[in-house]
Amino acid sequence: MPEKMIDYKKSKAPVTTITRNINELEESTGNIYETVMVVAKRANQIAQELKQELNSKLEEFAYYTDNLEEVFENREQIEISRFYERLPKPTLVALQEYLEGEIYWRRAEPEETEEKAPVS
Repeated sequence: MPEKMIDYKKSKAPVTTITRNINELEESTGNIYETVMVVAKRANQIAQELKQELNSKLEEFAYYTDNLEEVFENREQIEISRFYERLPKPTLVALQEYLEGEIYWRRAEPEETEEKAPVS
């Protein structure tokens, strides 16, 4: 059963880059680098979902022929591509989700190591 796709078309994320307050971004993690990693991992997930969705829609237009002269422009295919190009970039969507508290993440628990007595 395919996973439910999130509707990025209704995202409140800006389409252009805007300046952010670093202090506001690191509030929940306490570390700006950890925040960047959380947002980056989510952005990768979003990008993969969008790519799969776009590829499935463009698959309808795939022509499996050896003759390149038979390939022609399809108006519907161009409109689908333009629609996806106009969507906010995955990093902006992920950052908006982070700011709205919609991203769940957890820190990996450090492994406990036992100190071994030196062997004599």
